[in-house]
Amino acid sequence: MIRYRKPHRFKRKKSIIKNRFFWLGLFIFILFICISYFLFFSGFFRIEHVVVFGNKKVLKEEITKVAEEGLLEKTLFFPTKNIFLVNLKEMKEDILSSFPQIEGIEIKRTFPRTLALTIIERKGVAQICKTRELFTKDETEISYEKCFLLDKEGIVFEEVLEDNLYVPKLKNPNLKDELKLGVKVIDETLLSKVSDIFSNLEDLNILTKEFSLISDERINIKTSDGWEIYLNPNKNLNWQLTKLKAVLRENIPSEKRKDLEYIELRFGNSAPFKYRETNE
Repeated sequence: MIRYRKPHRFKRKKSIIKNRFFWLGLFIFILFICISYFLFFSGFFRIEHVVVFGNKKVLKEEITKVAEEGLLEKTLFFPTKNIFLVNLKEMKEDILSSFPQIEGIEIKRTFPRTLALTIIERKGVAQICKTRELFTKDETEISYEKCFLLDKEGIVFEEVLEDNLYVPKLKNPNLKDELKLGVKVIDETLLSKVSDIFSNLEDLNILTKEFSLISDERINIKTSDGWEIYLNPNKNLNWQLTKLKAVLRENIPSEKRKDLEYIELRFGNSAPFKYRETNE
């Protein structure tokens, strides 16, 4: 028996050039390249301006210089100042680390070619001072005081050359390290209490010279008249200040304040005080 095979027909492959999906894909690819070039490599979105707002102490030119250094990122080995590609987080960190006076910064892209930097500077709520000793060539010891402003978080941010009478002056005999910009040297809760004490003493017409942070349970406050107030920051400060007000009003005439040595407010309901001993 003879079998006959059905002839096999070969289907001719359609040329890719005639494939509409090929042309559609090519069109999308070319469009993607064109848009990418326009967005990232053309000069239309190249940053030309850096504007700074909110600064008072830090010079605008110095902030702008640090910001512009952060614009020199590289994309595909090509340097660019493109507004889409700039690393705003890194720029913010660079500015904050360069200027301890700056507490915060907000950076916004303003299209097509501008970066807007809004600066929040630290505000001094106290100053902290540390005495340093130097020796001259003839071994003479010279002592001098170096003071810095503190913000509300207890961070050192600016050296001061003369006393700021509008904020409390702090000394911490337990602080061994040197005072450095950008370093936190006091707990913000304690600092807030010191600020409240300072304000309340001003209301009582008591001008302070310095606050000595002796320990967690003792602050010695030296007044401008030379006498001292002993407080416990961990106990009820309102009650301690009430005792101070009462003893000054009832037991110590204003003309005798200059003869005081101290008023003790840390214990119980009493407020013992002592006058300085004189040779008369």
